[in-house]
Amino acid sequence: QVQLVESGGGLVQPGGSLRLSCAASGSIFRILVTAWYRQAPGKERTLVAHITNSGTTYHADSVKGRFTISRDNAKNTVYLQLNSLEPEDTAFYYCNARTSNTAYWGQGTQVTVSS
Repeated sequence: QVQLVESGGGLVQPGGSLRLSCAASGSIFRILVTAWYRQAPGKERTLVAHITNSGTTYHADSVKGRFTISRDNAKNTVYLQLNSLEPEDTAFYYCNARTSNTAYWGQGTQVTVSS
């Protein structure tokens, strides 16, 4: 089992920044990929970025150049740095960890971009 706890969401003005954290516990050695997804009201959950256990990263085109995924292995934490935020980035952001046969989800954290 893997447990994921997200934090760092909040209300920010357009152009602002936030840093989301995803702290993992449990059988973290089984994790192959950790990802951030987001879901806006009435829309599907979509992949924002992921990082593999070897450090390879992927960022969706919609966030490339503005968001950055990273990890601190000593803290068992994956971060998502959100810069140049736009109202369209408003969503619930979820952390996801995948092992060879299971996907785990955190409870999510709300990001609201509004003036």
